[in-house]
Amino acid sequence: MNIRFLLQLTLRVSVLGFPSQLISQTTDLLAIDHPGLVIYEQHCASCHSKAEVTRAHSLETLQTMSKATLEFALNEGIMYAQASTLAEAEKTALVDFLATEEDKQWLTEMMCDSSSQHVDLDQPVHLASYGVDKSNSRNLDSSVAGLKKSELSAMELAWAIGFPDTGALRSSPVLVGQTLFYAANGTRKVFALNSKSGCAKWIFDSPTRLRSSLTYGSLGADGRKAILYGDAEGFVYALDASNGSQIWVRDVRGHNRSVRVTGAPMLVEDKVIVPISNSGVAAGADPLFECCVGHGAVTALKASSGDILWEYHTMPEAQYTGEVNSAGTKLRGPSGAPIWTTPSIDLKRRTIYVTSGENTSHPATDTSDAIIALDLDSGEQKWLFQGLTLDVWNMACGRISSSANCPNQKQSSLKDYDFGGPAILVERDQGDILLAGQKSGDLWALDPENGKLLWNQKIGTGTALGGNHWGIATDGNRVFLPINDPGTARPGFEPRPGMYSFFVGSGESSWSVASLPDCKNGRADRVINCQNRYGLSAAPMLVGDALLSGSLDGKLVALDKNTGATIWQYDTAVEFKTNNGVVAKGGSIDAHSIAAGGGMIFVGSGYGRFGQTPGNVLLAFKPKISPMEPSQ
Repeated sequence: MNIRFLLQLTLRVSVLGFPSQLISQTTDLLAIDHPGLVIYEQHCASCHSKAEVTRAHSLETLQTMSKATLEFALNEGIMYAQASTLAEAEKTALVDFLATEEDKQWLTEMMCDSSSQHVDLDQPVHLASYGVDKSNSRNLDSSVAGLKKSELSAMELAWAIGFPDTGALRSSPVLVGQTLFYAANGTRKVFALNSKSGCAKWIFDSPTRLRSSLTYGSLGADGRKAILYGDAEGFVYALDASNGSQIWVRDVRGHNRSVRVTGAPMLVEDKVIVPISNSGVAAGADPLFECCVGHGAVTALKASSGDILWEYHTMPEAQYTGEVNSAGTKLRGPSGAPIWTTPSIDLKRRTIYVTSGENTSHPATDTSDAIIALDLDSGEQKWLFQGLTLDVWNMACGRISSSANCPNQKQSSLKDYDFGGPAILVERDQGDILLAGQKSGDLWALDPENGKLLWNQKIGTGTALGGNHWGIATDGNRVFLPINDPGTARPGFEPRPGMYSFFVGSGESSWSVASLPDCKNGRADRVINCQNRYGLSAAPMLVGDALLSGSLDGKLVALDKNTGATIWQYDTAVEFKTNNGVVAKGGSIDAHSIAAGGGMIFVGSGYGRFGQTPGNVLLAFKPKISPMEPSQ
């Protein structure tokens, strides 16, 4: 009996409204096979069977996760609050039902031969962080990228690597010489890969789930070169870039558990600046959870040791408000304003710029949906600019079965209009400008001295998944705003997915290219929700005169940055033959998955959340060799 098939059938039957007797009989039949199924149905299915609405992982995605990942999520991580009512035996049964067994043979087969495992850190650094530079411009000079626009018009696949038991790839790599450092999130593995062949020089097995992009640099005065990343449980790691050994690890959770480090840590001088997301946005979906606790923060660590130097918090600790929800559960606040994004560094002003998300419970704070300037040396707040006031929202607002913890609509806009990407500092002779995109569809330009608004452009009405979801890019002259806008047109909402370009100095429009659905030639079968998941959510990257962008329907595109004309396009939502023998396919391109350097383009294809197409493949592209050019 295929228990997973029958479980999916049961959930579909319940959603379609079949008689409860049939559902009960099916459940009884399945329970004979595995006790964890009943636990799943009773405590998990109400969210995870409606993943497109609740944003929870689908059952199919949960079934790609390892035992260790699921155990940490239930006992210490993001599902701690929801799982707190389960007995240990129930948790064990649930994990046993969902988890896949890890086969490490694929790791052995992708190792470089012993003579090719040296990591040469004396080579040029092509890409040191997600943002390319400390301002997070996502602008890679053509000479550093090793790619001309003419070469980008004819790229070919160099290699593909598949990752088993993985449905989403989200992080940006870093590149030093011919070593590509990459965090394959669902595997808990950090790789040092040969960028030309894809074989692994070393592999670090992370004790906790990976989350952020990687950052490369020297750890303070001792000059030790390291790879830095943050995880999905609230830890920051520093690895020796030469061999993958752990230098230090720091717990930045404080006394709260639902902490994530989504934005990449930034290395500056003797400090590691860590953005912290901690909001209770998911836990709020549970009507018995005392919603909500947790809030965003920034922590500065000593680069050489990981010791905490200072902390900034977007608000005080949550307290009981004296109110209860419709289920009779006590309510707490304030909470939220998580910092999902990579900090930007302004050494001239000794300032850090971070952006924040919505509040998750009342009372609302002025630090939600905001751009915040902090003192680099002390962490004290210098100024803030709030893009949207009274945006109080959590996942109870998207639930069908219970909305008990959804904030009072009379006191909240209920938008979920985060800043999902960093603020970018543009230094100009005519006056510096700070730029940031928001899920409201807004593009903001501020004076970095005081946060005063200089200009604003707005594309559409915004959505909870973008508007501008994961960030923007700029060359200092133009700024490029990808718009996602998933969903179909309805009263009050007209999707405007596409790429929009504006002049930095004035905010005037430069050009725009609309995204359109492409469901022909079998793509409707390969791309989930093909008709409304085709917008641009991933952070773009400039490579010389070209703009790299990826869509939710799996297309990787290079546009002429001056005109918006298409230079090159590649459909990644297909199956791939991989170098390491893992069965792999591409899917939605999202988050921080696009990178370049050393004459190559790299993209992680697949993002199985929010009703999007899962995938598990890292792709590398190189220029095609001309027939007149010797191959070597």
